[in-house]
Amino acid sequence: MVAEETVMEQLKEVIDPDVGINIVDMGLIYGVDITDDAVEVQMTLTSPACPAAPQLVNGSQAVVQQLDGVETVNIHVVWEPRWTPEMMSEEAKDELGIF
Repeated sequence: MVAEETVMEQLKEVIDPDVGINIVDMGLIYGVDITDDAVEVQMTLTSPACPAAPQLVNGSQAVVQQLDGVETVNIHVVWEPRWTPEMMSEEAKDELGIF
């Protein structure tokens, strides 16, 4: 069974094209649940009208699917809690000049 930390590291390969920062540091990943060979990812987007939504969701599924021991990946887009810039990592805030 794959570890949650491994899934989170793999998700860092998905870059938000609007800001050039990975979705983990952007704070878009709300949770990862792993049962045997199935991975469920709860993620959000910066807004419901995010033009990169298909790219981010499909990219997330594709990178997690590449992990050894993963057979099924389900990405669930959730809207609660609503994403805010405070959810970003300190590194991402620094890169974007958010204090």
